[in-house]
Amino acid sequence: MKKNAILTLSIIGLLILPACQITPVESIAEPTKISSTRTLAPTNTAAPQSLSPTSTFQPTPTLPATPTPSRKVTLMAVGDVMLGRTIGTLIEEEGPSAPFLYTYETLSSADITLGNLECPISTRGTAVNKTYTFRAPISAGESLAFAGFDLVSLANNHILDYGTPAFEDTLAVLADNNIQPVGAGMDDTEAYAPIVIEINGLKLAFLAFLDVPSTDYDYHEWEAGQSKPGVAWAYEEKVRLAISTAKQGADIVIVLVHNGYEIVQTVSEAQQAFAHLAIDSGAALVIGSHPHVLQRIEAYQDGLIAYSMGNFVFDNFLYPPNYSAILSIVLSPEGVESYEMIDVVVQLNGVPQIMPYHIDN
Repeated sequence: MKKNAILTLSIIGLLILPACQITPVESIAEPTKISSTRTLAPTNTAAPQSLSPTSTFQPTPTLPATPTPSRKVTLMAVGDVMLGRTIGTLIEEEGPSAPFLYTYETLSSADITLGNLECPISTRGTAVNKTYTFRAPISAGESLAFAGFDLVSLANNHILDYGTPAFEDTLAVLADNNIQPVGAGMDDTEAYAPIVIEINGLKLAFLAFLDVPSTDYDYHEWEAGQSKPGVAWAYEEKVRLAISTAKQGADIVIVLVHNGYEIVQTVSEAQQAFAHLAIDSGAALVIGSHPHVLQRIEAYQDGLIAYSMGNFVFDNFLYPPNYSAILSIVLSPEGVESYEMIDVVVQLNGVPQIMPYHIDN
């Protein structure tokens, strides 16, 4: 996996012990042993001479120092990534890199890159009875890998658009491309479990939740259960428990949430209540999606909240949804050290492009 990060899937209740932790260490040569030489004093035939030993010692070489992890991580987050419809056709006709040609260099420069995957990746399944259903081709997994994605949230209102078969394919495609899914799974244990990523000596725990109104479909039916595939739903007690448990095995907890109202730039009371709950429960960062438009960023307590990152790859939208951004954050053991928004314009074909800046002389 890129960026030398070690990814581990921890299960709630096991105190989230990350596996396979690797700290880069330079090769250490075996210490040179002390060597002693003895020389005989000259002798003559008249009388034997006693041995006069002398010892010559070689200094012990200094061992290479083990690099100290910086304990700082750069994270880049984007909003909704929908790789179906005309974008799926673009991938099949022009190749997996097509949706990210103008953004992959920036996205892959971070230690960890994440977004909300707003569609299953599959050729199987039957569309459920709702207004919009999305499905991306199998090669869309390569698209995400090309762009440098390490983790995607599946806790949204489209991941089960084509039922369990397509959902299973999505998990398999992500695994094949070394991309971690969060917020959904084959049962409730997987769906509510954090993904723990350790990089540069800093342990990050990621959780994701869904909470959207039942307008065209009752999305509560998609909540994962015992032996039932589905998503993690943003019930207050489950959110509080998941965050506090994840915090026991990580330095920083990051929460992704799919909530709010579509094409509404004002943060709702429910969005704010969830975000404050997450920070109060121990999260350092909350990143939202679903409204398809950018919403404000708030510093709350010791945490940071980006209420909605809007669209990132999504066709059939015009302004304001086509004005978007990449959220770039520096994390340290204390939490969010700094952040900036990199302006992005989503072109009419759904492909994002970083907004150029020109300085006149």
